Amino acid sequence: MKVSGDAASAMKAGLDRIRSDVGVPGDFPDAVVAAADAAASRPLGVDHVDRTDRPFVTIDPASSVDLDQALAIERSGSDVVLHYAIADVGWFVRPGDPLDVEAFERGVTVYLPDRRAPLYPTRLSEGAASLLPDVDRPAIVFTVRIADDGSVRLDGVERARVRSRAKLAYDSVTRDELPAGFDEIHRRVTAAELARGSTRVEFPEQEIDRLDDGRYALRFRPRSLVEEQNATLSLATNLAVGELLYAAGTGMFRVMPEVDGRRHRSLRASARAFGLDWPADMGLDAFERSLQRDDPRSSAFLLAVRRAAGGAEYAPYDPDVRPWHAAIAATYAQATAPLRRLQDRYVVEAALAVAGGAQVPVEIDAAFGELPRAMGRAEQRANRADRLALDLAEAVVLAGRDGEIFEAVVVDEGEWGVEVQIADPAVLVRLPARRVDPGDQIRVRLVSTDVEAAEATFERVS
Repeated sequence: MKVSGDAASAMKAGLDRIRSDVGVPGDFPDAVVAAADAAASRPLGVDHVDRTDRPFVTIDPASSVDLDQALAIERSGSDVVLHYAIADVGWFVRPGDPLDVEAFERGVTVYLPDRRAPLYPTRLSEGAASLLPDVDRPAIVFTVRIADDGSVRLDGVERARVRSRAKLAYDSVTRDELPAGFDEIHRRVTAAELARGSTRVEFPEQEIDRLDDGRYALRFRPRSLVEEQNATLSLATNLAVGELLYAAGTGMFRVMPEVDGRRHRSLRASARAFGLDWPADMGLDAFERSLQRDDPRSSAFLLAVRRAAGGAEYAPYDPDVRPWHAAIAATYAQATAPLRRLQDRYVVEAALAVAGGAQVPVEIDAAFGELPRAMGRAEQRANRADRLALDLAEAVVLAGRDGEIFEAVVVDEGEWGVEVQIADPAVLVRLPARRVDPGDQIRVRLVSTDVEAAEATFERVS
């Protein structure tokens, strides 16, 4: 979200309250900062094969400096080979050391509109461990082979010294700056997703814009094509890692259930609220893929899909249960964001051991039993902070519009009343109402807004 103008001070005060109420981590303890400083000075040695001859590049938001991933691509017959360099956080952080203990408390980097609470001190996350351009960096390089049909296979995993040639940005990169084969990997991986019934979508970003009349509006920024294409590179790697670890009987996996029938009906109501035509005989996955990504209504609907799907969870290897991520329709492990997610560092270390024919270190394997709880706690905190920040933004946007009437569609109901989706601005609110069903169109009045409490109160008028 972006904030400017008169509401900036209200947003700042509100975000500070959210950090305090939710328990978003603040500054790092002195001992952790000292450990990061010591780790950052650790020299690379024979453990890292020299791969600085490969033309790696990074592709991220322009402002990002915590760069987890760099890529290089080549062809091998009919296959496309992706060399995916992942920041070697395990070179700097060891199980049980002060950095690791603190990371277990934090779990993930928490992003709020004004600033973030990083998983590791910035000396590492934005410095020595980040795959910044024109400097040698330690990395774990996953070599992933993508066949004609989009199937993936992990050809190798190695510790390596890499050097990124360029820091490319989503909003400014040109097609000729992208590695040859970048588009082709996306085409193949997407075709494989369609074939297996995946419903994965890349969700839009929500922003607050200042209007000409001085008011504010919630808007959705659809992801660019390059962002979506870049995401398939991570997906291909994580699918290959998931299969590797599952076959070896170890690891941690991302799992998600199917969208249930009640939520599916609510999504159809949300589609109507946004004026989107969802044919009765079309499934959710096909409808998602039919949407125009540059249409704000599509962006709003995709956010509704994310809410309806519920949260994904982490699960350690269980010989009696095949780990399954319904949106991806596959077994899936996350290994590509170790600067921002605690568990990725452990998955990377396990994959490195298994691919090299070695036993997974005892301390890594043991952590898979503890990580789901640590990650669940961390993601719950991050998600709550994000939700409260969105509530705050909605209150800021609606401030000064008390008494205004909005068109809405009922998307859910319960003992607490009904949940309605307002299309403009794109907000989701609860209010007491009777004799309505999901899909019904109603009109609601904004009774009051309280920016300090991050609340907007509505009532039904017809």
